[in-house]
Amino acid sequence: MPIYRAPVKDMTFVLNEVLNLESYSNLPGFEDATPDLVGAVLEEGAKLCENELQPLNVVGDHEGCTRHDDGTVTTPKGFKAAYDQYVEGGWMGLTQSPDYGGQGMPYVVGFAFEEMLISANMSFAMYPGLTAGAIAALTAVASDDIKKKYLPKMVEGKWTGTMNLTEAHCGTDLGLIRTKAVPDEDGSHKITGTKIFISAGEHDMSENIVHLVLAKLPDAPDSVKGISLFVVPKFLVNDDGSIGDRNAVSCGSIEEKMGIHGNSTCVMNYDGAKGWLIGEPNKGLAAMFIMMNAARLGVGLQGLAISEVAYQNAADYARDRIQGRAMTGAKNPEDKADPIIVHPDVRRMLMDSRSFNEGARALGLWGGLLVDLAHKAQTEEERQSADDLISLLTPVIKGVFTDEGYKNATNSQQVLGGHGYIREWGMEQFVRDARIAMIYEGTNGIQALDLVGRKLARNSGRAVQAWFKLVGDFIKDNGEGEIKAFTDPLAKALKDLQAATMWLMQNGMKNPDNAGAAATSYMHLMGLVAIGFMWAKMAKASYAALENGTSDTEFYQNKLITGRYYMSHTLSESSMHRAKVEAGAEPMMALAADAF
Repeated sequence: MPIYRAPVKDMTFVLNEVLNLESYSNLPGFEDATPDLVGAVLEEGAKLCENELQPLNVVGDHEGCTRHDDGTVTTPKGFKAAYDQYVEGGWMGLTQSPDYGGQGMPYVVGFAFEEMLISANMSFAMYPGLTAGAIAALTAVASDDIKKKYLPKMVEGKWTGTMNLTEAHCGTDLGLIRTKAVPDEDGSHKITGTKIFISAGEHDMSENIVHLVLAKLPDAPDSVKGISLFVVPKFLVNDDGSIGDRNAVSCGSIEEKMGIHGNSTCVMNYDGAKGWLIGEPNKGLAAMFIMMNAARLGVGLQGLAISEVAYQNAADYARDRIQGRAMTGAKNPEDKADPIIVHPDVRRMLMDSRSFNEGARALGLWGGLLVDLAHKAQTEEERQSADDLISLLTPVIKGVFTDEGYKNATNSQQVLGGHGYIREWGMEQFVRDARIAMIYEGTNGIQALDLVGRKLARNSGRAVQAWFKLVGDFIKDNGEGEIKAFTDPLAKALKDLQAATMWLMQNGMKNPDNAGAAATSYMHLMGLVAIGFMWAKMAKASYAALENGTSDTEFYQNKLITGRYYMSHTLSESSMHRAKVEAGAEPMMALAADAF
């Protein structure tokens, strides 16, 4: 059976010593987020994840969800009881507005808890994860009446939420959707159509499910400019807030999937279901992207979280598995063989994972802080700056975290050798579960195109220029002493990124295929620099702790050792990605289509 230990100590190190959360105590939601309180919250969250949710991960994978003849769905054994415990603990409302019953903690704290939740049980975590995205969209664009009707129960966790975009004939190209919304006399709309791949679309864990559905009004343009967003509850809600009749929405089937079996991924049929317009007519795509952006950050955390739990199990196995002798001589002469952790190639796989996990965790938590600052910073300039940075980094967090998370999951499986391929060890489930994160909420190729095609050029490149300055200033201010082991390689990687950016500016407009061909390598190049930047910041904090006389020397020394590995072995890949960017589209596009 696999194990999971929540990395609370590593999280609090980033929150307190790298991001310095206390320095934001003058902002709404941060005033109570003291190190002691945040630490206590994460410790309690760890107990829930380790003791209740992690043991159900294998159960969910083996049992899956069951659709019944009446269109209802039952989740795997133990899921509903665990979700009741999740709701009773107030976890759904951890970062939600107190206006609707939430606790109002900073988003960055929620990001830390969400990573633990996903590592413990990714399928389970998707139910509240989709709800949080639906809450974000309703909060941003719904009328006050709709907010009052739905948000308190969703924030409490009694009701869950979904997002309904995809149809069988269209995924990313949402202008092709066929679901119709016909106005009714009572001010509602009749929603008719079929949506596929709807995560948490139907289940037995909550009293009601609030679907956010993209559809087209009768007179709407037949393009992305004609999409509207509707709230369509599983059960209609009476004026007093009580649950009424069943709406005309049902689960037609559950998708047979490679992984995440514990989450009910449904085909949803809308047969004239009652729905209410959210926001303005034909402006639904912009409203849904509020939910999509939140979901993309959450999916990025899935890549990190699976990488972390897979690494933990691989490291435990490598310490225990006896096989062969160390190349430099026996390490356990009293035994017939040494543990495989003595072998450099096993170390390579473990260090690749560990150095990514710790660097990506810091970047993800900084991303959470930027979300906070984009809403709560004191000045408009500070809010705009934070929003620019998180908008730029969102496709990087989603795309790079999930690409690397899947790679690390397969490498962790490799550490176990043949046992990694056997179900009872749990490693093959991590590989299967991790694979979807590279696909949904916009495939990673789409993330790369979003970065290169939209985010770089937005506002005349304001965000990327600010990003270059932020990293460059840190390098300039920390170029002396031991930290040069971090800032020197970071400076080289930053130059590669800047050169690749300049090449795209000069060649992308001239031939758009150049931008498309370069996009994925460019995204990974930016990810390398972003994680390298966070490693440099963690190194600075670690050197300071050691200099000031910490009581936990081993923690900070190990942090520096792991960081130096990333800077020497991983960040050096920046030159490879730059070379791929600058190779242009011609070698990629030269082969005729019918030659493939």
